[in-house]
Amino acid sequence: METQKMGKLIFVRHALSEWNSLGLWTGITDVHLSKEGLEVAKKIGELLKDFRFDYIFDTPLIRTKETLLAILDANLVTKKDVPIEESKELIERDYGDYTGKNKWEVKKEVGGEEFQKIRRSWDYNIPNGESLKMVYERALPFFLNKIMPLLKDSKNVLVVAHGNSMRALSKYIENISDERISDFEIGFDTATIYDLDNDGHMIHKDVKQV
Repeated sequence: METQKMGKLIFVRHALSEWNSLGLWTGITDVHLSKEGLEVAKKIGELLKDFRFDYIFDTPLIRTKETLLAILDANLVTKKDVPIEESKELIERDYGDYTGKNKWEVKKEVGGEEFQKIRRSWDYNIPNGESLKMVYERALPFFLNKIMPLLKDSKNVLVVAHGNSMRALSKYIENISDERISDFEIGFDTATIYDLDNDGHMIHKDVKQV
């Protein structure tokens, strides 16, 4: 019996938001894309013109919805053409007490080493917030139980979400160690196309950049 071909997984981080442009930790605060972000989102849509989207996931936050709308517009696709599901499991990391603070001012206050732990490390607790490990623990079951069955059914799945929820999933997909995940980042101006095996691990990766 012939094995069914896996669909492609397309990851797009939302484009630059108003708070991103100010250097503020945004987390779960609901802010719009900046003017620059809207332009980049349109360009990401242009990058993906060759792809057919069979199913789409975004999050409750407006910056992912604005990014997705720009992608759909660039591809002449309407929301009626493809199923779109909102996922709270893929929402951004909650930065707790650091939410709304300027990243670079915090870096001056706490020093470079502590700043890097707050911003990028795997299992570093933030007061009243989440570590990347905690994001992983809510995002991965959703990926395995909801997204993987679609890919196994040969569906191309577009996910428009956030830097840390995608870093968490990429850790699993690319078998990135706890230590190396601190060096892994997904840009505001990229689309990542994955070919996965039946367990959800990477066979091939193609990163398109605006």
